[in-house]
Amino acid sequence: MTESDNKQNGVRSRLSLLLRAFQHRNYRFFFGGQIISLTGTWMQTVAQAWLVYRLTGSSVALGLVGFSSQIPVLLFATIGGTVADRYSRHRILVATQTISMILAFVLAGLTLTGLVQIWHVYVLAALLGTVNAFDIPTRQAFVVDMVGREDLINAIALNSSMFNSARIIGPAVAGVLVASIGEGWCFFVNAVSYTGVITGLLMMEIQVQERVPLPGSALSSVVEGFGYVGRTKPIRALLALLGCVSLVGMPYAVLMPIFADQILHGGARGLGLLMGASGVGALIGALRLAVRRNADDLGHVVTYAAMGFGVSLILFSLSRSFWLSAALLVPGGFCMMVEMASSNTLVQTMTPDALRGRVMAVYSMMFMGMAPFGSLLAGGLAHHLGAPITVAIGGVVCIVAGAGFGLRLPPFRYDADHIIVALRMAGGDPADETTGEGSIVAPRPGRDRRED
Repeated sequence: MTESDNKQNGVRSRLSLLLRAFQHRNYRFFFGGQIISLTGTWMQTVAQAWLVYRLTGSSVALGLVGFSSQIPVLLFATIGGTVADRYSRHRILVATQTISMILAFVLAGLTLTGLVQIWHVYVLAALLGTVNAFDIPTRQAFVVDMVGREDLINAIALNSSMFNSARIIGPAVAGVLVASIGEGWCFFVNAVSYTGVITGLLMMEIQVQERVPLPGSALSSVVEGFGYVGRTKPIRALLALLGCVSLVGMPYAVLMPIFADQILHGGARGLGLLMGASGVGALIGALRLAVRRNADDLGHVVTYAAMGFGVSLILFSLSRSFWLSAALLVPGGFCMMVEMASSNTLVQTMTPDALRGRVMAVYSMMFMGMAPFGSLLAGGLAHHLGAPITVAIGGVVCIVAGAGFGLRLPPFRYDADHIIVALRMAGGDPADETTGEGSIVAPRPGRDRRED
């Protein structure tokens, strides 16, 4: 076999590893529909931010609309997770996507007719956030239903790549459309795009799964989910770091219209390019995770990603060049996505199937539920201190939080290994990814665990 043949075989092997979740028919339908819908969602995100900025010119208003869309996740995600563990996740997703489509059509109609007011945006954002409180934990838990336990890590990474492919395309298209024909048509395109994911869901062949009735009331089920997170130290630490990054770091996106217009003088097109640049970095990060064979050493990856995100935010806040700022958002997006997706993978790896919806609801609360407070905090600080200083402060806190998590990694290693072994023996391990060679949290190559 020639060297060229070896290289070709290596490329095919790597590609097969990257796309292994696509061997599942249902996941192919899910992926195809979601990438269409998410492109529309990102178009609406950018157009809505610009609409609010155009109507008010206020950083506080930008923070308030972010708060309105994300606070329902914090309030209702645990209910959504309990519903996902009790009822058909497939049917729940069909319902949530249909309602989201209707809300997008309403916003498009108000904007295109010139009737839209800022309070309309707040109300519709809050309603969409309520839908997301049920959609997000259900969608996270539904992944294992589509691909099984063996391809869970790859599917999570591919979902992240899908999300960020849309994040590149959607903002770029939205920037052009907003500048040329207005925000309303972006909302209309988003509404139509939901037909893609709804069609994909309806084309799936879903095996009816008999769910074991959860004992006790819905409230006791919610408490059980919180209890598992609270007593599982590695999961608790991962979610605490994720919540911190969501609170102080990720709200930089809420202030992006101010950077695009007042600081970097790029206008609506510039806003789309900046958001797209962050999406490019996030896509690269997601694809990098997709080729991983297992979850070894993801604890260190989470640490470095959180700290790297903080450094990127600080450098971005100091830049006054549009193209330099766009370039700095690439590693920022990379680190943000790697930290989020790696945390997702580790949490799901340590969660039994029966609790998956409720634990992922807590994950959603930390990822999106903390963001509304971050949006309000960022909007208020930017009003008094300016957007650059606000983003820089968030970057510093991310660095400190990441370093603190890294210092606590060694004891988590043993706890995580014991959880994985216990889940595997009970038949509830979502991804048999640990080996005798390492740990999902902090492997130490060359050492036998029995030495510890």
